Amino acid sequence: MFGGLAPWVPTLFLITLAAKFWMEPRGYRLRSVLFKVVLAAVTLGAIFFSYGSVKGIEPGVSLIVVLMSLKILEAHTAREFQVMVIFGWVLCLCGFFLSQDLAVALCLLVAFSLFLVALIQFHRGSSPGAFWPPLHLGGKFLGQALPLVVLLFLLFPRLTTGFRFQIMQPSSATAGFSDRLSPGSIASLANSSEVAFRAEFPDGRIPGPAAMYWRGVVLSRGEGFEWRASESPASIYRATTPFSGDEGIRQWITIEPHGARWMFALDWPSAPPPGASLAPGNYLWSYEPIRKPRRYEVKSSPAISDKELSPRERKMLLEVPAWLSPAVRDLAQSWGSSSSDPRAVVNRALQFFRSGGFQYSLSPGPYKERDLDEFLFHRRLGFCEYYARSFATLMRLAGIPARVVVGYLGGEYNEFGRFFLIRQADTHAWCEVWLPEGGWQRVDPTSVVAPERVNLGLDSFLARRGVSNRASNTFAMNVAQQPIFTKLRLAWDSINYVWDTRVLSFDAEAQRSFVAEIGMSDANPFSLFMRTLMMAVGLLAIYGGWMRLRTRPRADRVKALYGRFCRKAARLGAERQPWEGPLDFSRRAADLVPDQSRRIRDISNTYIALRYSPEPTPSILDTFAREVNAFSLATRGRAR
Repeated sequence: MFGGLAPWVPTLFLITLAAKFWMEPRGYRLRSVLFKVVLAAVTLGAIFFSYGSVKGIEPGVSLIVVLMSLKILEAHTAREFQVMVIFGWVLCLCGFFLSQDLAVALCLLVAFSLFLVALIQFHRGSSPGAFWPPLHLGGKFLGQALPLVVLLFLLFPRLTTGFRFQIMQPSSATAGFSDRLSPGSIASLANSSEVAFRAEFPDGRIPGPAAMYWRGVVLSRGEGFEWRASESPASIYRATTPFSGDEGIRQWITIEPHGARWMFALDWPSAPPPGASLAPGNYLWSYEPIRKPRRYEVKSSPAISDKELSPRERKMLLEVPAWLSPAVRDLAQSWGSSSSDPRAVVNRALQFFRSGGFQYSLSPGPYKERDLDEFLFHRRLGFCEYYARSFATLMRLAGIPARVVVGYLGGEYNEFGRFFLIRQADTHAWCEVWLPEGGWQRVDPTSVVAPERVNLGLDSFLARRGVSNRASNTFAMNVAQQPIFTKLRLAWDSINYVWDTRVLSFDAEAQRSFVAEIGMSDANPFSLFMRTLMMAVGLLAIYGGWMRLRTRPRADRVKALYGRFCRKAARLGAERQPWEGPLDFSRRAADLVPDQSRRIRDISNTYIALRYSPEPTPSILDTFAREVNAFSLATRGRAR
């Protein structure tokens, strides 16, 4: 809970727990009612000052933690112990509300189980060292409840959502980029290992690393090194139309919450998924801010069919700031004066970056908004964002409409889960230019400055240059890159992905698909509820019958076999009297049936051993049954 609550709240809980361990052996406890009231008032005030209110999930959970802390200090009776266990279970639920991460869920499961073990130990009156018997019994209880839990999870009617609860609202800063691109805004994310989204290709059509451009947001208003998106995505210029057809690439995207409305897809998305639109500039725009993980399907086409650009759009996409220096203007105009072919102008600009001594760096030093001259003619050192913005500005000066696209490039393939993991460190910026014969074309100047960045990905590119973008400790980085640890990390990422997509995202739509697959497509919520109830009752009945059969005393079988032996002996003239013990009876029966005397004594001795054995083994029971059957066969047809 340290990540979801004010740090002093869980710290207070740990302090009171440690104090209880010191107080309990000495017989100390919190007795003063006045002191309890004062402590409660102080902590309530601290909650108010920490959150600015006592309303909401975080203040409410903090209040429960504080009350649990005070209860620990005053508890001394059996009833209070049980109340604390119930409080602990409530805190486990609150912890799941604050975070649904798989690692947190596993920790909460362990905590929940240990609370159950503590309650079992308390009621069994076990000694302090008797830990394994209650633990074993608690595991049996949880295992017996598992089928019912799975049944209710799969079939209990869901109204809308799954188990995803995004209580803490993320800010748009966590999205990896925003609608404003300033110097250093993308380079600062190179060390971030946070997950942006995961992508699957269900049809198996996976583009190469150099073509894996994930489109995020289009920036059309440039001020040198400062670029931003249009104020209203739907009102500036219209979206072009990508080609549709079988050549499209289908993707399943699971995006992490970022608080903004951007959604991602490969260039070029053909149609928006439900709940989103295809904004002008051909990027996906959600109707609602993405405040919890979201999974959607989208199809992308390799090209666009729209070949027209309106005069209003052309004017906006050629705007440049008035403060640009004559040197920058002369550079761009020199490319256009030697040729009227826009594609030739683009190639000359790329050649300028390729042969001009430009270098790719995560730490090029500080640049200001108007330091375009410093970058182009002096320092020539920068990250992808510097090349994209400067290239777009130069294209506009040369008379070619241009814009900047911010998104992600590449991603890490997970061979276990068969999906791509795109992290914040994969954030990338590139340029798009308008060519009369082909419409919008992607041009990435970074590909001519550092082609291995595009072909290999950021991690491999930095590794080749001997730069660590995730860890400063070389030894730790080398250990983490060992194959065994790489496979373990990929396996853990795959399990997390299954947890997110199959468990937490199991909403009403996923449930309808599931019940349709098992032949219950006609079930409405009420009938589904009744069927679930009948299945649950059936499971409980089967379990109850199995437990009754399993826990039936084994002595019943022993008595039944010995009774059969006594009845057979009575037919032979050796009838057992009520007051007669097994040994006395065996002696008398052996005298009356001398040819079976040894077998009669063996049966009686085995019967006595089984009667006083706490848990007779199946082998002894089978031996006893064979002896009785052998006696019956040997005396078949004989009478008194």
